[in-house]
Amino acid sequence: MTTKTESISHVLSNQEDVSAISARMKRANGQMAAVVRMLDEGRNCEEIVTQMAAVSKAINTAAFVLISSSLKECLVENKGNSDQVSEKLQKLFLSLA
Repeated sequence: MTTKTESISHVLSNQEDVSAISARMKRANGQMAAVVRMLDEGRNCEEIVTQMAAVSKAINTAAFVLISSSLKECLVENKGNSDQVSEKLQKLFLSLA
């Protein structure tokens, strides 16, 4: 049985985009580990916050790329539920702003 959520969802199929997003998230994961290490080492607040900002930017950029790539695919595929998927993706986009 298909639920309403499943009927208006999208899975990114462009493997280049998926790989780029995955690589960005792996870098963000490394940056996050650096933040934890810096905290454990007692580093100064400015250095830690600067690193946290880099993590935040990397994650947000990955999310924006995921949403924009999904919107692009949705428009190209032009499936019967494209309008609903586009609307859902736009809401996700706005949730990041």
